[in-house]
Amino acid sequence: MLLTIGVLTLSLITFLLASFVLARSVKSRLNVSFAFFSYVTSFWMLANYLGANYKSLTFSSVFVRLDFLLGPFLAFAFWNLTRELYIQASPKKAKNRKVLRVVFGSLATICSLGIFFPQVVSIQRVLNKPLTIKYGVSYAYYAVILLIIILAGVINLIIASRKARNHLKVQIDTLLFGLVIAAILIALANLIVPQLTTSTTINLVIGNLSYLGIVAFVITAFYTIIKHKLFDVRLIVARTVAYVLLLGALTFLYTTIFFGISSLIFRNYDRQFSHQLFINAPLVAFLALTFQPLKKFFDKLTNRLFYRDAYDSQKLLDVLNKELVSNIELNNLLVKSAELIGTTLKSDWCLFAIKVIIHEPYRLFKYGQKSIKNDAILRLKELIQDEAHKIIVADEIEEHNSHLKEFFQQQNISIAMVLSDTSRADSKGIGYIFFGPKKSGNPYNKQDLEVLEIIANELVIAIQNAVRFEQIEKFNITLQEKIEEATRQLRRSNEKLKALDEAKDEFISMASHQLRTPLTSVKGYISMVLEGDAGPIKPMQKDLLTQSFLSSQRMVYLISDLLNVSRLKTGKFIIEAKPTNLPDVVGGELQQLTEMAQARNLTLDFKPPEHFPTLNLDETKIRQVIMNFADNAVYYTPAGGKVTISLSETPLSVEFRVTDNGIGVPKGEQHHLFTKFYRAPNAQKARPDGTGLGLYMAQKIITAQGGSIIFNSVEGKGSTFGFSFPRAKLEVRTHEEEGSQSDEKAPSDH
Repeated sequence: MLLTIGVLTLSLITFLLASFVLARSVKSRLNVSFAFFSYVTSFWMLANYLGANYKSLTFSSVFVRLDFLLGPFLAFAFWNLTRELYIQASPKKAKNRKVLRVVFGSLATICSLGIFFPQVVSIQRVLNKPLTIKYGVSYAYYAVILLIIILAGVINLIIASRKARNHLKVQIDTLLFGLVIAAILIALANLIVPQLTTSTTINLVIGNLSYLGIVAFVITAFYTIIKHKLFDVRLIVARTVAYVLLLGALTFLYTTIFFGISSLIFRNYDRQFSHQLFINAPLVAFLALTFQPLKKFFDKLTNRLFYRDAYDSQKLLDVLNKELVSNIELNNLLVKSAELIGTTLKSDWCLFAIKVIIHEPYRLFKYGQKSIKNDAILRLKELIQDEAHKIIVADEIEEHNSHLKEFFQQQNISIAMVLSDTSRADSKGIGYIFFGPKKSGNPYNKQDLEVLEIIANELVIAIQNAVRFEQIEKFNITLQEKIEEATRQLRRSNEKLKALDEAKDEFISMASHQLRTPLTSVKGYISMVLEGDAGPIKPMQKDLLTQSFLSSQRMVYLISDLLNVSRLKTGKFIIEAKPTNLPDVVGGELQQLTEMAQARNLTLDFKPPEHFPTLNLDETKIRQVIMNFADNAVYYTPAGGKVTISLSETPLSVEFRVTDNGIGVPKGEQHHLFTKFYRAPNAQKARPDGTGLGLYMAQKIITAQGGSIIFNSVEGKGSTFGFSFPRAKLEVRTHEEEGSQSDEKAPSDH
């Protein structure tokens, strides 16, 4: 009898525990996994007990079958829960969740279906004798599969325990202690012992070990929920207790009144339907009238039991914001804030420790009688240097940090929060907020910590504003003089910078114009010598003259960049568009780089398209862009590399791309790449003589003609530079093309 009551109670508690956790959040995978495991455990426990103890042989056989059917799903539910705990400790492993669930779920399903074959399990029914369970030759496969699934779950637990940190590790270790005990005892009673003996009596006795495993699981689950706030289901527990009390009270009232009236009025009559109706009709009305008052009463009662410290967090935030906005004086602001927060959270005391000036001690603003010495606050600052969070709860300090835990106990501190604009405790803040224990003796809950997280930044801003206001009041005159002096210096510096900037622009413009003419002459004469106009030249002379010609060409491009920068500054940058054959332009520019590419042992690959639209572009400036992209690719690609140039068209656009497998651009530097005078560090090492104007001007030229830059790069793997133009705006059509297009669009006569 006691065993029956115990099993039924355990099954009910496990079922309710699953319902509580599932009701907390049906979207949480961990909650759903825990509920699934608890539900299967509850039903499996009932089937296990009824199969062994049901008097009817027919029903007993059914429950035994159900016990074996649920066994694999219990093992799978155990693995699934441990997998979610493992993912909680190591979120990066979540990507394999679905695949593993399908694998182990399929194994469990196949294993469950196997119990219907006599080769696995057969049940003999003999009149007036207990059920005899015979394990067939294939039962070993059934047991091995279940043990594999359970072993995989235990491995998940071990890894999760090692990877978890801080409070999560405490939750996992505590909960997993009960899970491991349950898994071991259930496997021992239902898988291992049946393989060692065929005695039904021994199997039934050893089978009771399963219930001890379930007891261990239920105890550790409740301990983790209450002590370590697992799943945060206290509210559900409170409401469930309220409704159980409500239903119990209504049932008691109903049955008492019903039987009392029946015994007094109808004691000499048979309790026929008419008599019962005569009593039940008023009782139904009575229950309807008493339901809501009783519900409110039990809600208040359970709130006092479970949530004596309950408060409206939104109301606290609204009132606190009003105080922060309306008070600018530091003392008034912090005393009122400490009183408001302390009374709302029902703390014994609340204390602000603020350092206004670095070399001065902390100033204290408090609610309650508690005070902390300046030396103690400095000691705390040393102890929390390694803490990751700025809100430190005494109950959550790990055992290895014994000095910090001892400090909190000595000072009777329950919570210490760093007032800083970052999320870490080791950052430099303007002070601290300390909270004593709650008057009720309850620990600070999740709602308290969330509220403190929200108000932390608001308090920091308000305190900083109040400190500044205080300093302004004390040093208003001196500050005003400093501001005026700094303003005068800033104006003078700004005027000097403007004059220097104008002088720089004038110098660049003048120097560029003066250098352009002689460079053009030098380039032209070298070209004539290379073409043989001055007579035959030797191969070595040709190589030297070729290098000189290329250097002068780069100087011409550099001067063009400088002039264009100056024109952009003065608003004289003009696009002179005309019909341009882009393949010819690209081919002409690449021809100048062929010898350089060969000298650097590079492959220069360009296949001109057979058909390409004529575009209205500024040919001179486009040549400059093409040469810049191709020249960069050649210079920044190591020997043996490849540079690929492509021209492509679509019905909507035309694109030019230069792709190399060179040094690439670091990801952290890419957003600076098209700014004036900027060069990436690796580009500076590879080519020290660059100016950082080429890409800047290329972007200006392309966007000025209605196009867009193409850029993609991976450091160490290469880059792609190019541009894209909308075809409809820039394409030059011949009369024949326009005529054929209009013929296509004209409607046909029928």
